[in-house]
Amino acid sequence: MNHEQIMTYGLGKPGTSVRYPFDPAMPVLYVGDKMFALLGSHQGWPSVNLKCDPDGAWLTREQYPDTVFGGYHMNKRHWNTVLLNGTVPWNELRDFVDESYQLVVAKLPKRAREQLASTQPKQVRS
Repeated sequence: MNHEQIMTYGLGKPGTSVRYPFDPAMPVLYVGDKMFALLGSHQGWPSVNLKCDPDGAWLTREQYPDTVFGGYHMNKRHWNTVLLNGTVPWNELRDFVDESYQLVVAKLPKRAREQLASTQPKQVRS
């Protein structure tokens, strides 16, 4: 699992874009004007910060104690940092990206959510 795979997967979702608001080497995936995935590095590993359900975040952190932890430089209640060191299986990481996207979409204004609902998903290369 690497940044390119996460970007390809994330950009396949309706209304997404990539921006570089913090650093030219740190891509951030957005839906509308809200970020849902920040790609960076931590502890020498590529990583991704993803929005998470605060009630379930602790469970994920317990399941992957050396790989998933409170969002680095983020609100640790609402964001997880996931090290891309091969510990978290791709299907679970995809679920984390999906959850992050859905949590952010849920907070968008109603009009923006309606526009997304009428948008066809982008084609994603495997």
